[in-house]
Formats: sequence, C-alpha cells, structure tokens
Amino acid sequence: MGISHTVDEHGIADVVMDNPPVNALTVAGWFELADLVRRLGEDQAVRVVVLRAEGRGYNAGVDIKEMQATEGHSALIGANRGCYAAFAAVYECAVPVIAAVHGFCLGGGIGLVGNADIIIASDDATFGLPEVDRGALGAATHLSRLVPQHKMRAMVYTSATATAAELHEFGSVLQVVPRDELRDAAFAVAATIASKSPVVIRAAKESLNGIDLWDVKRSYRFEQGFTFELNLSGVADEARDAFVETGDVADFSDTPAAPKEA
Repeated sequence: MGISHTVDEHGIADVVMDNPPVNALTVAGWFELADLVRRLGEDQAVRVVVLRAEGRGYNAGVDIKEMQATEGHSALIGANRGCYAAFAAVYECAVPVIAAVHGFCLGGGIGLVGNADIIIASDDATFGLPEVDRGALGAATHLSRLVPQHKMRAMVYTSATATAAELHEFGSVLQVVPRDELRDAAFAVAATIASKSPVVIRAAKESLNGIDLWDVKRSYRFEQGFTFELNLSGVADEARDAFVETGDVADFSDTPAAPKEA
C-alpha cells in the first residue's frame, strides 16, 4: 500500500502507486513520490524508471477529502506544491520515465503522464482533467503534451476524457495493450532502454529536456495561480464540498472505469 519501488539487476526501477480506493494521493503522498523519483534518477545503478499503479485506475489526482477536512488553506497549498514537485521530478528525472497507465488517469495523473518520456497504456485507459468541475485549474500544460491544442481546450472546458486509442492515434501513447499485458509491455521498452549506454541515455534525457518547446514548470505554476484565485473567491470550496457530500465522480469520465471517489 502507498508508494513502493524495486530496482532489478538490469537497472529498471519499478515504482508502484497503490493508494485505494482510487489512487488519489495525499499531500504527503505527492511529496513522497517526488522524492522517490528524484532519488532513483540520482542513483547511478538506475537506467530507467517505470511508473505504474495497482488497483482500479492509475491516478485520480489529489485527495479532495483530505483537503476539505483540513482547516485553512494548508492542504490546498500542500497539494499544489506536492503536485508541482512530483510533476517536476518526473520531468527532471535523470533517466527516462515510462508511465504504464491503466483505467482512469485524471487530474494529477495527467501531470505525471504528461511529463513522462514514454507512455504505454492498457486498452481500458482513459485520460481527463475534471478540474473545472472541482472549481480548480491545472495540468492543461501536461494535457497539451498528450492531445492537440483544440482537443485539449475542449477537454478542459467539458471535463471530457480521451481514450488510450485516441492518444495512440495522436502519437503520445506508444503502445496500447490488453490490461494484463501492460506491465510486461512497459518493461519490454524499459529493457531496451536499459541495454543502452547509461551515460548516453542520461545525456539524451537532458538534451531532450533542453530543446523542449516550453517550460513545463513555469507553465504549470502559472495555471496554479488561477486555482488560488478560484479558492479565494469561494467557488472552489463550494465545488469540493459538493464532491465530498456525494462521493460521486462519475462525471469525471464517460467510461465504466471512472472512480467513485477521490
């Protein structure tokens, strides 16, 4: 339970999120994930990281119930800083990060996947940003790395989801496989990377980040500012309170894999 990891003899790090019921991470969980991914990248024995999950879906974002149960704004600030740290850790990890995605990938999950180097998805995977329905904004930066600009805008405004097959057509998902083959498919790609010169691969990761078209950290931080504004206006609290009361996030996705709480 929580976040665990192993490193095999080939230098493949297997990082697993397992936080029932829907892999929504607490403030501490986001910082834990950020610290772990950074440490693995700094470990010279690690050649590639596979970031995957157990349970009903990949990641349902922040733990809204924790946020609403905490007095003041400390949980909100913590969640924003924790997500920022985790997304940045994936992006800046010194070795490639492969996201192996199944079921729902929502909110903070988009931030992780959008900053990963390679995405392998199961055929039941869906991707979306339900932030508007929760009185928040953020991770459009990362969604725009997965889908075309106008598709991204429509998904943000409507909270609609995209399937793994759609993302494969866009070129952002490398492979779509049956769910029971997801781990093996991700590890097959990881093994290919691990077989290369680690010095060259680390240089390749740094060079690819260096030629990126925009600064994902600054872009995401800009988005977060609007979440703070919405929170100060009271709109965000109303939306989160309604979510906690119903415990129903079926509107996050039009697929059966949608979580019932986060």
